[in-house]
This record gives sequence, C-alpha cells and structure tokens, in this order.
Amino acid sequence: MKLQKIISTAIVMSALIATLAACQKEPGPAEKAGKAVDNATEKAGQQIEKSGEDIQNAAKGNKK
Repeated sequence: MKLQKIISTAIVMSALIATLAACQKEPGPAEKAGKAVDNATEKAGQQIEKSGEDIQNAAKGNKK
C-alpha cells in the first residue's frame, strides 16, 4: 500500500510540473528590451574585437 501511495504521489507531482511548465507567459516589454540590449551589446563587442584585430594587423604591417 505504501509503494502505491508513493507512485501515485509521483504521478501527481509530475503532472503538476508539466502543467506549470506549459503555462509560461509571453515575454513582457522589459524582457524584450533586455534581449535587444543583449543582442546590441554582443554585436558591438564583436565589432570592437574585429577592430582590435585590424589594428594589430596594421601595427604588424599586414594588410587586409
């Protein structure tokens, strides 16, 4: 009887977790803005890195 109760509890908990996972809200304006800032920061970082490589190449006398 005890094993059956543990299994039943596990099944109910799994169903609740699955239900909560399916009920995610759409991202709000703050989250969308945060993602846009993250993307812009990443792109800027990539450009800065590329510029740094170009400066190093120019200092070494390499032309691109």
